[in-house]
Amino acid sequence: MNKEERKPGIGKVSGRKRVTMQDVARVAGCSQSTVSFVLSGNTSANISEPTRLRVLDAVRDLGYRPMQAAGARRTQDATSGTIALVIDKITTSPEGIVMLDGVREIARSADAIVLVTETDNDPSLEPRTVELFVEMGVRAIVYACIFTREVEIPNALRETSVPVVLLNCYARGEDLPAIIPGEVAGGHRATNALLQAGHRRIGTITGEIFMEAARDRLQGYRNALATADLPFDPALVVEGDWSPSAGYRGTRALLSLDAPPTAIFCQNDRMAIGCYEALKEMGKRIPDDISVIGYDDAEIALHMSPPLTSLILPSRAMGRWAAEHALAASSRDEADMRLVKLECELVERESIGPPPATTG
Repeated sequence: MNKEERKPGIGKVSGRKRVTMQDVARVAGCSQSTVSFVLSGNTSANISEPTRLRVLDAVRDLGYRPMQAAGARRTQDATSGTIALVIDKITTSPEGIVMLDGVREIARSADAIVLVTETDNDPSLEPRTVELFVEMGVRAIVYACIFTREVEIPNALRETSVPVVLLNCYARGEDLPAIIPGEVAGGHRATNALLQAGHRRIGTITGEIFMEAARDRLQGYRNALATADLPFDPALVVEGDWSPSAGYRGTRALLSLDAPPTAIFCQNDRMAIGCYEALKEMGKRIPDDISVIGYDDAEIALHMSPPLTSLILPSRAMGRWAAEHALAASSRDEADMRLVKLECELVERESIGPPPATTG
């Protein structure tokens, strides 16, 4: 019986000039990172002996020649000094670029290179991308999301011994350090700024409520009202979609109430732009007739008339934190396993004042 008869899944790969690790993984019936572990002699992944032998058989039968020092680069202080940033989307929101800038700031200070890839949440592309970075011998992997959310991480991130840090996302049940903004506390802080100015009837325009940021900011709004012994009024909550048009429509809806609010919490600055336009069309002066607060502290907030009080979404600081922790850990076991919520600080400007005397 020849070898092909004994192991029907193993054979030569035709039509290619060079056999890759992906070919070995396909023939051996395992992941690319498993092949990498076997070839580097890494025992931390507890790979079974039958799997190890299948990988070695596939390597021999395919004539695979690994690129020199792919495994050695990891064990020799990761000579490439590279951080891999794997993100679902980076072009849909400025926050993604700001997070990347934070990662790059720390990388430059450590003489490290940042490689960035956008995966679009593709369930096929994402694990292949991670496996490629592991094979390359990167020093650390930062796995990021453009919108804060819980994630199901690719198996390749569970299998690798390369340090992994989650940026603007988290994975329950996984021993991975993660950094996200403290959105509930931020919503509370924004609402409390209006309460401290004397407002007792506060409207809010939310983002799309299926998103975690919108739900958490709304929860913070409700918590602040409860702390001030004020009842929650669903009529004062208008769901938006983060756009200026949503802020415009939401403001007109709130001002049409029989008992309109004296202040509006727009849950991002873009909606505050629409809110300003609606209020000015209705002849309302900010903050003399009505107060407004935003969220994110986008650059536009400083140039609005009057300048918008807002909360900082700490995207850059989160990127810096992720890179610092990724570079500080030389292995998964040494990584600091915790979920950190970074404070969203209040930036006071001129859009908040006391409520008009006529409304108490």
